[in-house]
Amino acid sequence: MSARMSARCLIVDDEAPARAELRYLLSQFEHVQVVGEATNAEEALTLLRSLTYDLVLLDIRMPGGSGLEVAAALRSGPHPPRVIFTTAYPDHAVEAFDLEAADYLVKPFDADRLGRALERALTSTPDDEADAPADRGAAQPAGTPLGRIPVQHGGRTVLVNASEVIYATAAPGYSYMQLADERVLVNFSLNELERRLGGHFFRAHRSHLVNLNRVHELIPDFKGALVLVMDDQRRSRVEVSRRKTRELRQLLGM
Repeated sequence: MSARMSARCLIVDDEAPARAELRYLLSQFEHVQVVGEATNAEEALTLLRSLTYDLVLLDIRMPGGSGLEVAAALRSGPHPPRVIFTTAYPDHAVEAFDLEAADYLVKPFDADRLGRALERALTSTPDDEADAPADRGAAQPAGTPLGRIPVQHGGRTVLVNASEVIYATAAPGYSYMQLADERVLVNFSLNELERRLGGHFFRAHRSHLVNLNRVHELIPDFKGALVLVMDDQRRSRVEVSRRKTRELRQLLGM
């Protein structure tokens, strides 16, 4: 991409050294042009309302408002910029992807990791990411399912048993798992989770993997597909694609 076609980028971070580091890293990518900096949520929203940006590198914990609030406000605009969260805190990733973030970078990160995030942000849309097959784990070797998934929780690594997983959903570059009373982010593709979790899990959709032992109810929709009501505290609903509905009915003897 030529300089004339460079993506216009806004850096939002309350710490000057962090902004300087981001500027330095971004200087290695000719297709990205930093055209503004903000130190808090209010400044960020003011700049975003006064100028069109293609990309925002957004911190989360800042004085006067969080980056999550900024991202939520951007979604109401007609042509919102893509958002890459850049933060020292890994515990907001699920919320970030719920806001259709392109990526979530935990500091410190290098130019290679930033480059992958930029490629994802500038070559895809939120709809593309939701619809894309989660095939990054497809090359993993086959074998006996491990049945336990490592999850980062409060600075510790906790092993979650397959029976505790209600369902899993693909996110850009990651997946998140719904447990009985919380959602957790894991650094595995949906295909890799399917391999690790084993036979009680069914690929209801290319973006959803469900534990058939934790299905509370099946509801037909008007298009002939099914909606699964899961037995977590929220009674989450997971849509089954039309193609997979036929397979699931056969599997369940319906």
